[in-house]
Amino acid sequence: MKKIITFLLIAILPLFINAQIENPVKWAFSSRKINATTYELYMTATIEAGWHLFGQEPGKGPSPAVIKLNKNPQVTLSGKIRETGKLRQGFEKNFNVELKYYENQVVFIQKIIIGEKTVTKVSGSVTFMVCDDHQCLPPKSMGFSVQVGSK
Repeated sequence: MKKIITFLLIAILPLFINAQIENPVKWAFSSRKINATTYELYMTATIEAGWHLFGQEPGKGPSPAVIKLNKNPQVTLSGKIRETGKLRQGFEKNFNVELKYYENQVVFIQKIIIGEKTVTKVSGSVTFMVCDDHQCLPPKSMGFSVQVGSK
């Protein structure tokens, strides 16, 4: 009986190893004080070599990066979310079209205004899609929270 159980465990072990979910993007969330009432939120995506992440306006085909900030009565958004990084444009085999994307790293920046001496958390979610030369992973969403302000 022990031999049968051992054999079955060894036989199904490769299935668990291959079933690991690929996660080629690591996210970091932070804020930086600009002045007494203005902060910038930084949502930084570090992308593994060989993969690329689509920005907010990639073109027709892939799901764009979407950043949603939860409503907070102490926070006023100032302008649109901007992207910094080396924006590339090229033919994407997976979609058979010309697209815009980022490799290595992209930072999404949102300027916010809060009351003087206010301390609060800004939370939200980021939804993104990545591809390599052979495949695209389905869009993935994750939540985040960043503390801003000082007393």
